[in-house]
Amino acid sequence: MLTRFFYTLREAGVPVSVTEYLTLLDGLKQRVAGYSIDDFYFLARTSLVKDEKHYDRFDKAFAHHFKGIDQVFEALQAQLPEDWLRKLVERSFTDEEKAQIEALGGWDKLMETLAERLQEQKGRHEGGNKWIGTGGTSPFGHGGFNPEGIRIGGPGGQKRAVKVWEKRDYRNLDDGIELGTRNIKIALRKLRRFAREGAADQFDIDGTIDATARAAGLLDLKFRPERHNAIKVLLFLDVGGSMDAHVRVCEELFSAARSEFKHLEYFYFHNFVYESVWKDGRRRHAERTSLPEIVRTYPPDYRLILVGDASMSPYEIVQPGGSIEHWNDEAGAVWLQRLTNRFQRHVWLNPEPEDRWDYTQSIGITRQLVGLRMFPLTLRGLDQGIQALKS
Repeated sequence: MLTRFFYTLREAGVPVSVTEYLTLLDGLKQRVAGYSIDDFYFLARTSLVKDEKHYDRFDKAFAHHFKGIDQVFEALQAQLPEDWLRKLVERSFTDEEKAQIEALGGWDKLMETLAERLQEQKGRHEGGNKWIGTGGTSPFGHGGFNPEGIRIGGPGGQKRAVKVWEKRDYRNLDDGIELGTRNIKIALRKLRRFAREGAADQFDIDGTIDATARAAGLLDLKFRPERHNAIKVLLFLDVGGSMDAHVRVCEELFSAARSEFKHLEYFYFHNFVYESVWKDGRRRHAERTSLPEIVRTYPPDYRLILVGDASMSPYEIVQPGGSIEHWNDEAGAVWLQRLTNRFQRHVWLNPEPEDRWDYTQSIGITRQLVGLRMFPLTLRGLDQGIQALKS
């Protein structure tokens, strides 16, 4: 059965390998999961899934493959009227009645009892406290009340079931979906490169043990600098105009980047980069930072990330005076080339859907200027961009 599960996962797009599969088998051999379906689920997910973005695919494949309760229930349902699962009774319970209801004794006992009831029950049942049905106090069915039950065949009444089959907690982590702050953080972490710099102010346990042992037991305390992400990032964000439709995703990217990178500098521009950018939109006409100053100030080991839809008149990129806000003596393409020459590890993240890029001339021009290092602002695109920033 597990061999089929392995192939089910691969068909679902989860990149599981034989190594992970053997890890799962070893965990089962060591009785890590015991006899609990929940324990097995978490063991399988931990062993087989290497990236959180595949959790949703794993959950769907798991639910599809392990349908023990559903299959047993379908066998029973085939002998019953089609409306067996319809909720016919809405029953209200007093606090006194609820206080009298006791749990069966945990998940294992609950599943054992359910199997027995499926074998014994011969027809539809509603109300009551034993059979699988609706509107009662039985642990099995729906529409009633039991503090420890399994919801089968319909909506819950009291939201108290300990197991709701096929509930997927990570359905927002697939790499083709819309971004969120948490998802962006997960992707940005792949750009981490840890180092220990600065004052030695953290107690080094391993170093102290080693030094003490070498000193024949004489205590020798050791300290070391704090460990932090050494990657440095320059973030340029397009704001205003057509970017208004992408404000939320850009805010999420900005928020995630600020929390993930200790060395982060950010600037804003409109449509395209010219001779200056700004940090405060309210004072952008009075307080600006020139691009030559940025090139002089920040060393080339900074990673440059530009975020914008690159959707504008081509003249704004290739012609002097093309800016719609001021007269630029040199074309935006010249300024972008200076930036990318200085910071050779760079990417352009575009929130516009990738299938529209070929229909916008300015996007094509921008892609050429950044050496085709333009990626869509999705989790998949962010992963691709991070790999480009590493190279």
